Amino acid sequence: MATSKAQQFQLIEGMELQITVTGLPNGSSVRAEFHLKNCTRTWILHWGCIYQGNNNWFVPSEHSSKQGALQTPFVKSGNAYVVILELRDPRVRAIEFVLKDGSHNRWLKQHNGNFRVEIPWNDLHVHRQIPKNLIERRAHKIWDRKGRPQSSAREQQIDYDNAVRELQTELARGISLDDLQANSTVPVEKEVTSEPHQTMNNQSYRRKHDVHKWLQKYAEPINRNGSVQSSTLVELSKRSVGQENVISQKSFHVRNYEITVLQRNVNGDCRLWVATNMAGPTVLHWGVAKSSAGEWLIPPPDVLPEKSKFVHGACQTHFTDMSSREHSYQFIDINLKRGGFVGIQFVIWSGGYWLNNNGANFIVNLKSADSTSDKLDVDGKYILKWLLDEISEREIEAERSLMHRFNIATDLTDRCKDEGEGGCIGIMVWMRFMATRHLTWNKNYNVKPREISEALERFTNLMEKIYLQQPNKREIVRLTMALVGRGGQGDVGQRIRDEILVIQRNNHCKSGMMEEWHQKLHNNSSADDVIICEALLNYVRSDFRIDAYWQTLKTNGLTKERLASYDRPIVSEPRFRSDAKEGLIRDLTMYLKTLKAVHSGADLESAIDTFLSPSKGHHVFAVNGLSPKLQDLLNLVKRLVREENTEPLTEKLVDARIQLHPALRAPRTRAKDLLFLDIALESCFKTTIEKRLISLNFNNPPEIIFVICVVLENLCLSTVNNEEIIFCTKDWYRVSEAYKPHDVQWALQTKAVLDRLRLVLADRCQHYFTLIQPSAKYLGQLLRIDKHGIDVFTEEVIRSGPGAVLSTLINRFDPSLRKIANLGCWQVISSADAYGFLVYVNELIVVQNKVYSKPTVIIASKVTGEEEIPAGVVAVLTPSMIDVLSHVSIRARNSKICFATCFDQNVLSNLKSKEGRAISIHTKSTGLVISDGNNSDVYVRHVYISSVPRGVISKGKKFCGHYVISSKEFTDERVGSKSYNIKFLRERVPSWIKIPTSAALPFGTFENVLSDDSNKDVARRISTLKDSLNRGDLTKLKAIQQAILQMCAPMALRNELMTKLRSERMPYLGDESGWNQSWVAIKKVWASKWNERAYVSCKKTKLDHDEVCMAVLIQEVICGDYAFVIHTNNPVSGDSSEIYTEIVKGLGETLVGAYPGRAMSFITKKTNLKSPTVISYPSKRIGLYSKPSIIFRSDSNNEDLEGNAGAGLYDRGSSGGLLKGATNNGQIVSSASVLSDCRSWKCDRDTLWLSSRH
Repeated sequence: MATSKAQQFQLIEGMELQITVTGLPNGSSVRAEFHLKNCTRTWILHWGCIYQGNNNWFVPSEHSSKQGALQTPFVKSGNAYVVILELRDPRVRAIEFVLKDGSHNRWLKQHNGNFRVEIPWNDLHVHRQIPKNLIERRAHKIWDRKGRPQSSAREQQIDYDNAVRELQTELARGISLDDLQANSTVPVEKEVTSEPHQTMNNQSYRRKHDVHKWLQKYAEPINRNGSVQSSTLVELSKRSVGQENVISQKSFHVRNYEITVLQRNVNGDCRLWVATNMAGPTVLHWGVAKSSAGEWLIPPPDVLPEKSKFVHGACQTHFTDMSSREHSYQFIDINLKRGGFVGIQFVIWSGGYWLNNNGANFIVNLKSADSTSDKLDVDGKYILKWLLDEISEREIEAERSLMHRFNIATDLTDRCKDEGEGGCIGIMVWMRFMATRHLTWNKNYNVKPREISEALERFTNLMEKIYLQQPNKREIVRLTMALVGRGGQGDVGQRIRDEILVIQRNNHCKSGMMEEWHQKLHNNSSADDVIICEALLNYVRSDFRIDAYWQTLKTNGLTKERLASYDRPIVSEPRFRSDAKEGLIRDLTMYLKTLKAVHSGADLESAIDTFLSPSKGHHVFAVNGLSPKLQDLLNLVKRLVREENTEPLTEKLVDARIQLHPALRAPRTRAKDLLFLDIALESCFKTTIEKRLISLNFNNPPEIIFVICVVLENLCLSTVNNEEIIFCTKDWYRVSEAYKPHDVQWALQTKAVLDRLRLVLADRCQHYFTLIQPSAKYLGQLLRIDKHGIDVFTEEVIRSGPGAVLSTLINRFDPSLRKIANLGCWQVISSADAYGFLVYVNELIVVQNKVYSKPTVIIASKVTGEEEIPAGVVAVLTPSMIDVLSHVSIRARNSKICFATCFDQNVLSNLKSKEGRAISIHTKSTGLVISDGNNSDVYVRHVYISSVPRGVISKGKKFCGHYVISSKEFTDERVGSKSYNIKFLRERVPSWIKIPTSAALPFGTFENVLSDDSNKDVARRISTLKDSLNRGDLTKLKAIQQAILQMCAPMALRNELMTKLRSERMPYLGDESGWNQSWVAIKKVWASKWNERAYVSCKKTKLDHDEVCMAVLIQEVICGDYAFVIHTNNPVSGDSSEIYTEIVKGLGETLVGAYPGRAMSFITKKTNLKSPTVISYPSKRIGLYSKPSIIFRSDSNNEDLEGNAGAGLYDRGSSGGLLKGATNNGQIVSSASVLSDCRSWKCDRDTLWLSSRH
């Protein structure tokens, strides 16, 4: 049912205009009928639409016009003249118009202004056509977005009316009622003002997807058939000539053949090894280059190899056969001596025909003895140096035009595509340097746009081929294709040249800036032309405001200097006739599409149009089995992208990518169109989310839950090897469903998911730096890119990727979660008051050996958990998430050093700004209280003096006469407290708590074995090195460790070890392999006495390092499902009435080692063991598991000395109900033990295992 609104105007000469506005039954359209009465001639309605908040005229999208307004003639109907308009755009708030007398060319206005008719959409459509429950759900969502306030009846009605408007707007945009219902499945609560303690179902924000179907896991590169043969030929050649002499290599692949050229430097002579896998008589037809690579000169007689002759301005040399049992090939060894040649060119004759490089000669550029690339201090697993060297050499040719650049890129990509990831990475780096304008695009060369377009298409076709055949490279291929245009054959590029002439002719602009641009387009069209066209459009649309033109150019990185630098410079500003506005807007808009079709592969509208149009008789939907829903989504996206409200657009962009994903994984045809569309959707999504960040309310969890949900889904779709991101997305679905306002446990669980995502993003960031930055540095230095551009290269790649916005969301949402969970901004790991001067370092490990002369508070951006805290440091503050049971945490507590993690970047930034000044730190139950201190050095030293170590005395131990002892023979004179505590516990815990079987190499065993005659040379070597070490040369520590690894074992030690381990029934393999592994592990434990961290720690605590004795504890490795450590006194708060427990999956090494992320932690009051309180949920990414084996652990005599934080200084070698159970077990052991309050446990199904931590 619809209603109407009517309006009348009295005009001149007795004419009357009656207007009726009616809402149509479909609920998404309005009809306006204009009836002109008492008129004797034809009038024209000159009209336009007014959008809300804008007084300018707009032409509705369903109409077309060459002018800034529409002109519709009145049509005779009975006694009146009639015009009927139908509007489908809900943004239209009014129609403005004037009347034009067609026969007398005069205008009829209202009081010298426009007539105006209001379009009251909400009054014209009643609510009954939208289901009531749908309106209520939307009203609930509106109320929820506002933070669920207590609402009056009036405010509830306002929410209801706003819900109706939103739904009508979405219906008008083409969203079906079914889609609206599907996207709004939250159970409707009886009242909009329901209490905020009710659970909010996740589906009110985002439907769950089976994200595991999106898994892209390619652990091993997928090689083509020829790649094995290729690497075989190269390796055989290197083996023949000696790999150490090879300074460059180059391979060519033609048909089924391969040609490899190795350059060597032998006693100053330049020698070339040319090898091929061809069979039968084969001849090299070659010449040399002296001044430039393009030369072909006859080589001098003194460099000719055997079986050579001169013919027709060249040299011909016959190949020599080389064969072995498995392989055969042919080679030529050319000694160019010191002739100063810069390269050679050649073709090959074999089997009656000539073999060349796709119609050209094979060219090999030679490296000089002092080649720049040899001096570059760059190394990396993924660098393909020959490729980067050749890119550098051919850059002079590439900068002539984009046609040259893309042709060279195609050639190089084809040659390196089978040489691992380094090839594609090198090409991507080169293309990005080009796209960011670090390289010249055109230099003294005139090229047609058609030729650039065709060259670009060949390049993208090859990238498409790599995408299909080598899935492990898909992420790099995406990065590359996002940097270039699509290209095209036929008239695609030619239209750039033709259509600019049409624009000039139609709009009378054949001189000035437009003629300069025309010459530039004809000479060398590029992606800059897209920006120039957009700038011109904004200039015209703004009524020819020149600042709009320059602002558009500046925003997109184009300056006056760059415009003037073109071969055909643009130095004039645009000037157009005022009456050409409509024509220019029309023509430039169409021309922009032409430019984007060639140069902007990631442009959304262009990508959608290309994707939806049939190509070569193939419709992409039919061939790839895509859902028709995708076409509807793409059409909807095209409409939504023009609207200010970005909320529905973000969801539809990801929905479109989800529909597209199955075809992308295994495309049957038109893969390039699929890929460019997906890249464009991803790019638009990132831009849209970044815009939306400004308006997000991070104190409203439901709103952020939805946004993070779609961002995670988008990240899953964009990432190769995305298994862990998929796991996190599933976890996010779970915490979303469990959302309860102000719920502490929900906030802790959600924070754990986001913490793990932080670690995943950090790991991917590091992966990108390892993967890309070495090539960027190497090639950047060769091409003389400015240092800043090289340094931030990978950083900019990461920032432009899909993970950057997720990182921003996590960082902004974290304070809200911490507030809900009552966590504050500090996590105190070691509680101690401190007073000292602030020093900022990037990594704690860099300064761990430093001795600070005055009390120092360190702010370290990165702490792993394995470092030594430097001497003189009273506090360490860091944003790194460190387990309270990591080695550095334990040492901080034992040394009474304040150690805390800060989760608020603003707090850290404020502290960094005070570097060099004194601060005072006080620990409280809520965190740290930090205030400015007295900067007097004397005052700080007075406060600090009590914490200076007084020295620790350790008594040396004697050898007991046995190389190996059983656990029954453990005493505090034979082993350290780690081993001795095992015996102590075994005698006291209940039988249902298992303790791993153990044995040990007691104190003095190392010294005894070292004194054996078989090790006298090693002993002398160590003695000499120790003399240097005692004089302060810390570099000798590593040499001592290496010397210890050369020690030989007495046969008695081997026999005793085997006998004792068998008597203890430990899983030990007594064969040669098992013994060798055990002996190496034992020596590594002994050698760890001389690791740098342990040695420095002894010096810092004034402990005599020579008095340190090292026993080796041998234990059975328990393959538990979980490992946990129990403190029977809370080490964080110091509260002796609480038990503190941390649990991880698998082995406990992830808990005490430098494995990032948090363990599951909880505290339990000793008076109420059945009610543990979880204080953190797990966010560790790694779980360690082991087969039954034994482990060799360090057990020194200084790890538990009073005043010495020795835990973890030395190395090791190795061939619900749970919470309550862990707490109870900890209390049992606490009652049995008086030696220590820290215990390590493992849980294997129904069995609990206990091991001493010290």
